[in-house]
Amino acid sequence: MSSKPPVVLFEQPQLTNEKKYDPFIFTDILADYSGKHQIPIIHFWTMTNELILGMQDTRVTHLSDAIQSVRKNDYHPVVRNSGGLAVVADEGILNFSIILPQEFTNQTSINHGYETMKDIISNALSSWDATVESFEVTDSYCPGEFDLSINQKKFAGIAQRRIKKGLGIMIYISINGNQEKRGELVREFYLSGLKEDFGKEPFPPVNPDSMKNLSDLLLEDLSVERVKSLIIGAISQTFVLDKTAQQQFEMFLDSVELKETYDKGFKRMEQRNEGITTILKETN
Repeated sequence: MSSKPPVVLFEQPQLTNEKKYDPFIFTDILADYSGKHQIPIIHFWTMTNELILGMQDTRVTHLSDAIQSVRKNDYHPVVRNSGGLAVVADEGILNFSIILPQEFTNQTSINHGYETMKDIISNALSSWDATVESFEVTDSYCPGEFDLSINQKKFAGIAQRRIKKGLGIMIYISINGNQEKRGELVREFYLSGLKEDFGKEPFPPVNPDSMKNLSDLLLEDLSVERVKSLIIGAISQTFVLDKTAQQQFEMFLDSVELKETYDKGFKRMEQRNEGITTILKETN
């Protein structure tokens, strides 16, 4: 018997624009499952050319202009069901969450959750001679106190929130692709949406050069799948993938209960995105 706590794994395939609500719907579903079964869940997902907006972003003065700038850059806007600011999701960016039930979080301070994620990423990259640092990169998109950087260049951002009596610790990691274009996409969103107020709080004065891909920082051609494997290896130092729990979880994913919960979550996401959906219809 392992003394490590069990964990289950949920890997979503590459999500197209038609499935753009899925990661956010499943965050709540997984949090509920984690709480009911008292088991942590590891969630991996990638998307296809999405600009994920926080609720604050929908309050830019010229939202229609901002949304049109996203489409001109061949990305799709989607409003997530949590706070924060805009981040990019595409084939070269890995999104990863650890969802912990209440019993794991009772003694967890805000900083402990961030430190846990930083330690996992540092351990995953331990084969390279690189130091992962955490500090706010103020001119990056979605800046935060626990931005992760190597050589003063940000490659990842961490967020967390209490969800259904548990805790979700979430990170996006820029692994490969055109990171400069991602930065320009977000910069143009704010320039179009704020005009002369660009750079005024709470919106960041995005500088595309403030972020780099992990591949560029480590001087190695990394794939999303390889980084995912490294992260799973790092997680296995603390948790163990429980086969019985995994089978039970996969049965739940095929259940009527999940479909009903998913449908309710989809409707909530549709309502949250009504404003930008209307803009997209009017400008097409």
